[in-house]
Amino acid sequence: MTSPPPPAPASPDRRDPAPKPEPGPEGRPVDAEVLRGALRHSGGRAAAVLLCSLGAALAALAEPAVLGRSLDLLLAGSAGAPRWVGLCAALIAAEIVLDALVALLTGTTNARSTAWLRRRALTRLLAAPPHHAADRFAPGDLATRLTANATEAGTVPATAAGALATVLPPLGALVALLVIDPWTAAAFLAGLPLLALLLRAFARSSSGTVTRYQRAQSAMADRLVEALAGARTIAAAGTAARERRRVLATLAELAAEGRTMWQVYGRAVARSGVLMPLLVCVVLAVGGARLASGALGVGELVAASRYAALAAGVGAVASALGALVRGRAAARRTGELLALPRLTHGREALPADGTGTLELRGVTVVRDGVAVLRGVDLRVPGGATAAVVGRSGAGKSLLAAVAGRLTDPDEGYVLLDGVRLDRVEPRRLRREVGYAFSRPALFGTTVGEAVAFGADPAPADAVRSAARAAGADGFVERLPRGYGTHLADAPLSGGELQRLGLARAFAHAGRLLILDDAMSGLDTVTQRQVERALAEDVRPGTRLVVAHRLSSAAGADLVVWLDDGRVRAVGAHRTLWRDPAYRAVFAAADGAGA
Repeated sequence: MTSPPPPAPASPDRRDPAPKPEPGPEGRPVDAEVLRGALRHSGGRAAAVLLCSLGAALAALAEPAVLGRSLDLLLAGSAGAPRWVGLCAALIAAEIVLDALVALLTGTTNARSTAWLRRRALTRLLAAPPHHAADRFAPGDLATRLTANATEAGTVPATAAGALATVLPPLGALVALLVIDPWTAAAFLAGLPLLALLLRAFARSSSGTVTRYQRAQSAMADRLVEALAGARTIAAAGTAARERRRVLATLAELAAEGRTMWQVYGRAVARSGVLMPLLVCVVLAVGGARLASGALGVGELVAASRYAALAAGVGAVASALGALVRGRAAARRTGELLALPRLTHGREALPADGTGTLELRGVTVVRDGVAVLRGVDLRVPGGATAAVVGRSGAGKSLLAAVAGRLTDPDEGYVLLDGVRLDRVEPRRLRREVGYAFSRPALFGTTVGEAVAFGADPAPADAVRSAARAAGADGFVERLPRGYGTHLADAPLSGGELQRLGLARAFAHAGRLLILDDAMSGLDTVTQRQVERALAEDVRPGTRLVVAHRLSSAAGADLVVWLDDGRVRAVGAHRTLWRDPAYRAVFAAADGAGA
């Protein structure tokens, strides 16, 4: 056996108050990677948003000049005035239509970007080893990242496209003011440095408070999910008031950060709302003086006033900037899911005549800097039943996870019939390796669908046969609609739930079947019936059984005795029983059960 590796750096706490964004594949933060990907995915629609926004902006820029020209012609009684009035009406109609298209395209772009982000994050989450997501992200935090955060991040492509067009009217209006009369333009430009400082301060203040708000939101969602999952325990313990306080403990922080966020935004809008009208008033005053001196005509003054109002719209950039800041913070949180490691797969097949020989060679697994499994070497012959025993914390469930490749070892490798599991095509691997757990999760609408659930759904006759082998057929037939009973209408005890989990594993049994404490909720008689059916009625193959009961170890072909992450001994139960330390393992299990 090999010695354990040096401790790995501890993984960050999933509730760390200030997590740093992890770098993307080229060293860039994950939020930048996510936003680039979203922009590429929605590039066509974002470009359409940009084009329509630019068209609307150009129409808005042309309107004051055309309006001023129309007014001058009308005052002069020119025959060309109706044509200019018609052009002005056409520009107004074009702006309305283009704005409507922008609203429509923005909605569809946001929806598609959000769906893409969620699908990509969920795909990566499901492709990662289960423990990575479970250790790093709490359930409520995951739900928030995949829903609210993904929705906010999904708005960035359309918002960015619209923000580019938002800048055009103010800049174009400034150019138009310079063309009409440099003095009115100079009056407006005098206040722009103050506006630039205002927007810069808003961007810096907004980023931190948005991140803290989203983190507090996730913490509350996580505690709520925990409370809902343990609702019966809370009711039995009479601690509902305490749990309510615990769930709402972050409400004060959430409220404070929310107030701060909107105060920052409100101050920016209020200051720009005061500054911009003042600048417009200054422009009108200068324009009026220029009109009185004869340097400007009436139409030019009207156009200048309209362009000053458009230029004042630069304050609206604060709104777009705020949306981009919130979207980037949300993208960082959603993007952290994309930093999860992926279980890579090969394309090899298992030998058709394989019997399920399982081998672990130098397997070491590290969790939070501690080697939980240390240099495990093990060989289980094909067709044999191996019971894995050991004290609590010895690494039994982790060994079961590694044996069927629910996770990869940090060192060493696992072979099934001579082929490394990390080189096997995933669908073929899942056809040949089945699992049953102590607390199975049932998927599907009905009881029958839950048993049939798998990469290749089991047929109805296999479902019934597997349920009989697991001792579940009797209570399922007593349900209102038998196997067609909806899971929501089927109250199940812990033992019945375990039997359905076993039935699902039996229905998909391949050359290797792993039972991770999957019979702990069964009474002794039922367990022996299941073990007998497992030996006689389920497809022959290798069995790896995480066992706590003495009967499970005694009925196995060989026993794998784990102690502190190492294989202490492998042999027949009757041989190991001579060792007092081995007998003490079951004494400790009985004491824990009592």
